[in-house]
Order: sequence, then structure tokens, then C-alpha cells
Amino acid sequence: MIRLFLFLIIAVGIPAISLIAFADHDTRTANVNLICGLMIGLISIGALSFGKGTCWGWDFGVFALRFGVDGCTRIFGILFGCIFLLAGVFSLEYMDHDHAPHLYNMFFLLTFWAMLGLSLSQNLFTYYMCYELMTVLSLPLVIHERTDGAMKAGMKYLGYSLFGASLALFGFFCLSRFCNSTDFVVGGSLKAAASTEPGVFLFAVFCLLIGFGCKAGIMPLHFWLPTAHPVAPAPASAVLSATITKAGVLGIIRVIYYIVGADAIRGTWVQYTMLTLALITVFSGSMLAFKEKLMKRRFAWSTVSQVSYVLFGVFLLTGSGLQAALLQVIFHAVCKTALFLTAGAIIHHTGCTYVSELKGVGREMPLLMACYTLASLSLIGIPPFAGFVSKWQLVTSGMEVFGGFGIAGGVVLLTSAILTAGYLLPISIDGFMKDGTIKAHRKPTWRMNLPMMVLSGALLLLGLFPHGLLAVMTFIGELL
Repeated sequence: MIRLFLFLIIAVGIPAISLIAFADHDTRTANVNLICGLMIGLISIGALSFGKGTCWGWDFGVFALRFGVDGCTRIFGILFGCIFLLAGVFSLEYMDHDHAPHLYNMFFLLTFWAMLGLSLSQNLFTYYMCYELMTVLSLPLVIHERTDGAMKAGMKYLGYSLFGASLALFGFFCLSRFCNSTDFVVGGSLKAAASTEPGVFLFAVFCLLIGFGCKAGIMPLHFWLPTAHPVAPAPASAVLSATITKAGVLGIIRVIYYIVGADAIRGTWVQYTMLTLALITVFSGSMLAFKEKLMKRRFAWSTVSQVSYVLFGVFLLTGSGLQAALLQVIFHAVCKTALFLTAGAIIHHTGCTYVSELKGVGREMPLLMACYTLASLSLIGIPPFAGFVSKWQLVTSGMEVFGGFGIAGGVVLLTSAILTAGYLLPISIDGFMKDGTIKAHRKPTWRMNLPMMVLSGALLLLGLFPHGLLAVMTFIGELL
């Protein structure tokens, strides 16, 4: 297992480094390095997922790096690998006339490397180090276009990320005095001191949850999302929405279920505050997406809303709520990757960026808009698509536990679903039903079509046959 882990580091690192070494060569070399690194990383994390226990560690002073495999590694690691690979294939065509494809490919691959480190982390210090590394390595993806808008968006992304990370670091140091260890152990490892100083303990947990929640786009630390997404290349926007936001979700799950234990904060002001913030974010994000006219920014506001569906399930602190949240993690990642890739294909081949410009696009590129429509139906939560399964479980889980609060949660989630239909479906209706002047410079090739078809097809299959995925998640997730 140790050899396999070292192979993962070398296998993904060598292609990334070689992108620098061959920076003056043709784009084909950069693309080969990118796809090889992504495929090797996905295969390696899949192989690692069959093992268990710590694979590799390094102690220095009071801190220690710990990497290993558990249920979260299997779910998040494989998800990250699949999303990055599909977005990477899409970028082969999207970035074919870019000014610096080598730099983009290098940081795309290095960001993937950091994401794998996050999923393999087995203590809070290791997770925090990989979390910060992910922020630094993904920043060049945001500012890749090098325009004034991209640079400002990059600084906002960095500022919010560092602020959230600082809150998490403060909470980490405060919380460490209440835990026997900051290693990830199912149920947590609290000392008795946590009950003697509940105020300090709960404040430390709150800082950690808000700090990681910043990356997940929870209000009021969400403003980087609608700023960063429109300026980044579409494949980068896809991974920002589908995986980078999930890094915050994973951090929250690790804190609640592997450091302090759900029982320690169940029924406290921390739980109710985080549930309230999640529901406010769900509703507000949907409202702002409904009003937004710029296509990629509309999808970014949608991400703000939809990721907080996940947080709502996590903060229920129940097995059914966590299961629904993990399903929403997977389904949202697939949906939003498909939506951002279709937006990228439209922008790349027509130059249209506003929703009002998309009349007739379905007649010009029917396969592309069909994939968009399937992803939209799933994100809304319409059966038999995958999004219905997770959202139905979120609503029922909330009502089972919280009574009136759960009913309010159900109302907010239903209202958000209606708003989601209001800002996604008109694009499909206008695209297929209305005449327009939109003309594609050329048709998307298989490099764009294949990832979109795989993603939209997966949403239909997972919706029709969800029990297999539920069984797998129950088997591999220690918490379910």
C-alpha cells in the first residue's frame, strides 16, 4: 500500500513537472501529459480505495502528516478523479487556441494532485495543509485569462479563501486542547474538558465550520463564487463548482464526524446556526441565480444554493441526513460539471455569454442542448433523474428530526427547486422553441461531446437505478 501511495505521488507529479520542461513544445505534448496524469491519478486512487489504514506518514514535532484510506477517501477521491478527468478531456478542445495551454494544464493537474491529498488526509493538520495547497494551486486557473476582471476575481478568491482558512486554523488550535488527537477517528476523540468549557469548545467548532464553509460558498462568505466562475475558463469553472466547493464540505464532515463527534454539537446553538445559514444560502442563492443574466454567473449563484443543500443534510447530524448529503455531493458535482461544460461549449463555438443570446441554440447544437436539459432536470430534482433522489431524502430527513424546523427546511428546498426550474428551463425552451440568429463557428467535436454525454447519461442512470449507489455508499461509508 505504501508503494502504491508513492506511485500516486510520482505518477501525477511527473506529468505536471514535465509540462514545465516541455513548455516550449507543441500543445499536443501538453495535452498528452495532462490526460496521462489525470488517468493515472484516477486509477491510483481507485486502487488505493481497496485498501485501508494509514499508507504513509511523517512526524515532525507536534505535527504529523498522515495519509490513508477510509469511506470519505473512497467517495470523494474517486469523485474528484472522475470530474477532473472529464473536464480535462473537454479542455483539450476548449483550450486549443489558448495563449498558455501549458500553464493551464500544469495548474489543472497540480490542483487535482492537491485534491487527491485532501481525500487521503487522515488528520486535521494534513487536511489543512492540502486545503491551503489547493487554494494556491487553483488560483492560477481563476486568473488564467489575465484580464483586469480575472485578476480582481483572483484576488477576491484568494482573500476569501485565506480568511476562511484563518478561521479554520484558529478553530483548529483552540479545538486541539479538547481532543486526545486530531487524527480522523469515527465518532471523534474528545476529552472530558470539552464539557467543562462548553463555550470555548463550541466557538472553536463554529470557527472551523464557518472557515471550511467559506470554500463551500455558505453565506456570508460566498461572494468569491459568482466573481471567480465567469472569468475562469469553463473547464476550470466546472472543477471550481463541482470539486473545490466540495473540499469545504469534506472539511466540515471531517470536523463533525471524525474530530468532535455529532453528539457533541447536536442540539447546540452551533447546529441551529449552521442549519439556518444553510437554508438562507439555499434560498438566497436561488433568488440571485433567477435574476442573473450572465450565463456562467447564473450557474455560479446556482452553486451557492445547491452546495448548501449538502450542508443542510450534514448539519442535520443524522445518518439519513448524511446519506442524503453525500448523494447530493455526487449528483451536484455531475450536474454542475455538465452545465458549466455546456456553457463553455456554447461560449467557445458561438461567443454568446448572456442568456438572452441563446435563442435557437438548440437547433444549431441539438446534442449539446439535450445534455444541458438533462442536467437541468436533475438539478431541479425532477424524477426519474438523480437529483430527485438526494433532494427527496434531504426533505424527508429534515422533517423526521426537526418537526417545525424541518418543515421550514422542506419549504425552502421546494421553493429553491421552483426557482431552479425558473432559471434553467427557459434556456432550454428558448434554445429549442424560438428562432434566433445564433450561429456556431463550428460544431463541437467528440472531445467536448463525450464528457457532456457521459455526465448527462450518468444522471439518468443514477436516477433510474439509485439503489446500487446507495448500497455502495452504505458499504464504503463507516458513518452510514
